[in-house]
Amino acid sequence: MAGIKDVAAEAGVSAATVSRVLNDHPSVSAEARARVLAAVAALGYRPNAVARSLRTDQTHTLGLVISDVMNPYFTELARSVEEEARALGYSVIIGNADERPELQDHHVRNLLDRRIDGLLVSPTDGGSPLMLDAVRAGTPMVFVDRWIPGVDVPVVRADGRGAVRDLVSHLYGLGHRRLAIIAGPAATTTGRERVEVFREALGELGLPLPDDYIGQGDFQAESGRRVTEGFLDLAEPPEVVFAADNLMALGALDAIRARGMRVPEDVGLAAFDDIPWFVHTDPPITAVAQPTGELGRAAVRALVDRIEGRPPQSVTLPARLVVRLSCGESPAQTPIESPVTNRSAS
Repeated sequence: MAGIKDVAAEAGVSAATVSRVLNDHPSVSAEARARVLAAVAALGYRPNAVARSLRTDQTHTLGLVISDVMNPYFTELARSVEEEARALGYSVIIGNADERPELQDHHVRNLLDRRIDGLLVSPTDGGSPLMLDAVRAGTPMVFVDRWIPGVDVPVVRADGRGAVRDLVSHLYGLGHRRLAIIAGPAATTTGRERVEVFREALGELGLPLPDDYIGQGDFQAESGRRVTEGFLDLAEPPEVVFAADNLMALGALDAIRARGMRVPEDVGLAAFDDIPWFVHTDPPITAVAQPTGELGRAAVRALVDRIEGRPPQSVTLPARLVVRLSCGESPAQTPIESPVTNRSAS
């Protein structure tokens, strides 16, 4: 494999001149630059990215720590992040926190040790000293989907408040009055926000949210199953269960079917975070859809702005309600809408 000295000999210049050309230094003459680039092409020389990063103090690598790679929402988010980063000349190293703060910090520490240029994080909690130290040290960082209140870091997220209100209004219009929620972890901003807006929307319609109708989940399917079993054991079970993420909704569906019950005839089911599977379940599941691909791309652009010295901007995009058939909707009046694939050629 050709090295930098081989390129220098082929071009008739010094190795230092080759290095300056490869690093786009302005001091090289046009004639010397042309000879070096011709020699690079002729020899098939590929610069060592690690060695270049030591000279330029930049690796053109981003870190992404997502909350749960098994969650289709985060899988799609990671895909859009990788696509946008590649289009902007960056590669991405992904760490899966599995909704565990200690594993999140493990990945953050490893990524910082690899000298990444910037970090995208969907925090599993709000109290990571490691991340706070990284922010104070000036590490370019963007929070995506979730955030840590009070930390001065750009946030790219969806605003689901309007869509949750639309869902509650939709359920009320169908005649449902006993509505329960499987909440996400209270340590996460999304976990808290979805319960708060659900309670507010019910209150605006004069409906209560009893403690028995709030089940604490962890954004994992097993917690959705466990909480739903508790709901179904109540003397007056809810008419509709709203799961605050897609995996808990699938766990809820398992629990309902394990009782020999039917959706929506015996109990309705709705979810936050639409996924492709929901259109194929029987019945297709009514859900709040986030613009996942757009969020991933916007997060990368915000982080690259920060890395390259431009002022980064926080971005908030609207979520929307996708009505299907899992809450007692009429098939004749409800076209089955597939989740939008958030793919882009950018």
